[in-house]
Amino acid sequence: MLSDTLNKFDIVIVDDEPLIGSALVQLFELESYRALSVTDPQLIEQGIPENWPGIIISDVNMPDIDGLTLMGSLLSIDKDIPIILLTGHGDIAMAVQALKQGAYDFIEKPFNNEHMLDIAKRAIEKRALTLENRSLKKELESQSTPGPRILGSSPGIKQMRHIIHQVIDMPADVLIEGETGTGKELVARYLHDHSQRSEANFVAINCGAIPETIIESELFGAESGAFTGADKTRIGKFEYANGGTLFLDEIESTPLSLQVKLLRVLEDRKVERLGSNKSIDLDIRIIAATKVDLKGLCDTGEFRQDLLYRLNLVTVPIPALRERREDISLLFLHFARIASARYHKALIPLNSEHSAQLVSHDWPGNVRELRNLAERYVLLGADAAFATSLNQTKQLNANMSLQQRVEFFERLLIEEALSHNKGSIKLTMEQLELPRKTLYDKMQKFAINRKAFIQ
Repeated sequence: MLSDTLNKFDIVIVDDEPLIGSALVQLFELESYRALSVTDPQLIEQGIPENWPGIIISDVNMPDIDGLTLMGSLLSIDKDIPIILLTGHGDIAMAVQALKQGAYDFIEKPFNNEHMLDIAKRAIEKRALTLENRSLKKELESQSTPGPRILGSSPGIKQMRHIIHQVIDMPADVLIEGETGTGKELVARYLHDHSQRSEANFVAINCGAIPETIIESELFGAESGAFTGADKTRIGKFEYANGGTLFLDEIESTPLSLQVKLLRVLEDRKVERLGSNKSIDLDIRIIAATKVDLKGLCDTGEFRQDLLYRLNLVTVPIPALRERREDISLLFLHFARIASARYHKALIPLNSEHSAQLVSHDWPGNVRELRNLAERYVLLGADAAFATSLNQTKQLNANMSLQQRVEFFERLLIEEALSHNKGSIKLTMEQLELPRKTLYDKMQKFAINRKAFIQ
């Protein structure tokens, strides 16, 4: 089939003069492009395969089918295919008409070889970016089910989704493992929202963010008078999540004394409020998450081994972003589209240089860092976003003092907060939890102009 033949080539030249076609094939092959020359435009008029990654270079003046007619036929198959037209007549009016009708460029014969190579190279790069965008959009649409979505097609993500779907409606507790910023809560919410428990409560608690003195009452609840300050009955997270899901993030942070009580609840599926002797039956799924190796903590006596065995009946590992580089462009586009809708700003496609930066960056902050970059990209543009978020992080090396590093990140956080809040000092103060004078002092210190962030 012709479509199978065309898939082997990067460039197809259509010209009724065989010598010109042969010369162009030789020119492109010397630059390692795969080129094909045909003299009959009818051979390719309807034969371009879907998502063909190549470009067309066509003469305008040909018998039977001229270049403009051929271009119209090809663009009706794929409106984004780059078509470069050649003419020996220098017709400016025709050139303008061709560009209006969708031609990528227009070159007059005789042409300069370097000029031809430059235009063809840029056309091929544009075609590659167009097809990548299509692929990303198709992937997003294929995963457009309501609720949280786990995007990606890398082997690690496919394996993770496979594990999740095997246990999504089973009563088994789940342990999620992943570095900071990989999306552990997203996976927990996905498990809940796509399960039979989706109509009941999803309750999340960060075990590392609650002081040890109150975490027990937060989880188990308390009767009135159970301790000083307990002036009324309080329902705990276990009870509030009954029928649904309780997500225990940073489970490694729970005190050993509390781990014993957690184990009992997991085994008995009953909970007692502090100050009460009455057990409350629980129909609940527990999802725990950790960013550290719990087995290593067990070896050092910092985590109970029996609790680990109870929690890791099903373990869901989330790969770090650097381990799933093929998903980075998809995730960036997803986050950028969300930011575009939220901030009512147009989404401009990335160029090839910035796309390469995305894939080559190590992403120590994982998906959270990528999302931050996507939002900055929509808000501030590519140059500002990539300079501060990727390039400038390279400056944080051994030559910078601790104070310089602290000031760098401090300025970055203030700028991000101002961007997020569209220049509002009040909202920025609240987000950063800073007094007004402190915020103004720091903005003056770093020469940050609030007006630059007002939209």
